[in-house]
Amino acid sequence: MDTKQFWQLIEEARSQVLVPDNGDAIAEGAAALLAIRPVEEILAAQQALWDLMADSYRAPLWGAAYVINGGCSDDGFDYFRGWLITQGRETFERVITDPDALAALPVVRAFAERGIDGDCEATLSIAWTAYQTATGENLPDGAFSIRYPKLDPEWGFNFADRDELSRRLPRLTDLYSE
Repeated sequence: MDTKQFWQLIEEARSQVLVPDNGDAIAEGAAALLAIRPVEEILAAQQALWDLMADSYRAPLWGAAYVINGGCSDDGFDYFRGWLITQGRETFERVITDPDALAALPVVRAFAERGIDGDCEATLSIAWTAYQTATGENLPDGAFSIRYPKLDPEWGFNFADRDELSRRLPRLTDLYSE
């Protein structure tokens, strides 16, 4: 399974849930769909997932996660990117290049209104859960590798600096200041 096939898995899972913004339901559905595939595909899905996690490891996106979630630790950023993956390829690709575009997403606008965080830890376990379901065993050690890129040093400021975040992510910070 390559990244394109992983996205197809996510889209299939999204099409089967009642609320396509519900990251946990999408991750659960994707794990169930993946569990019926050959073990080799499940293992390859783990690598495809972590390739997407590395692709989205960007300081501007971390700043956006900080705004949406009212703070964002290392783990919190992983869970945020997990949620972003469940929103589908088109949204993922648009947002990793322009994190401020999150402000236009209806789900993020609803998050802002209701004080809900954007996170989905379950996404990180899609292949793990599928492998356990299919084999009754834990995913083998070394089932994936990840190399995070260096974060953009121009974003090396404290995300608690609301003025700087407002300058860099104006639509998103405006949404969260209402």
